[in-house]
Amino acid sequence: MVFGQKKENWKDNLSEDAQNILAGLFESTKKHRGAYLATDNVNIAQLWSALIEIKKEINELAEAVGRIEMPFKAIVAVGEAAKKSAIESFVREIVKPETEDQEEATKKLVESLMKF
Repeated sequence: MVFGQKKENWKDNLSEDAQNILAGLFESTKKHRGAYLATDNVNIAQLWSALIEIKKEINELAEAVGRIEMPFKAIVAVGEAAKKSAIESFVREIVKPETEDQEEATKKLVESLMKF
């Protein structure tokens, strides 16, 4: 670096996507400006503020996933029940259990096939 020449901004070396993400993150920390400007180490305090904003986003995403998780679990359960019914019907048609031992073996076969 030549004396008097301005240092290159490290953010200019980021990809455009990364620059946009960083700009948005800095923008989201502005609501904490009063807190981080009141400290001796503004840069570190602003980073902590950015972490707070990221954590809030993670919490919101986790909450949204939780809301949609239940319906998908119900869909999977219905699908599994239909799958078991189809397998059981198919196995019973082939095996045609007549004794209690054959019935037990048929149930074990169905449970084994359910793992696939």
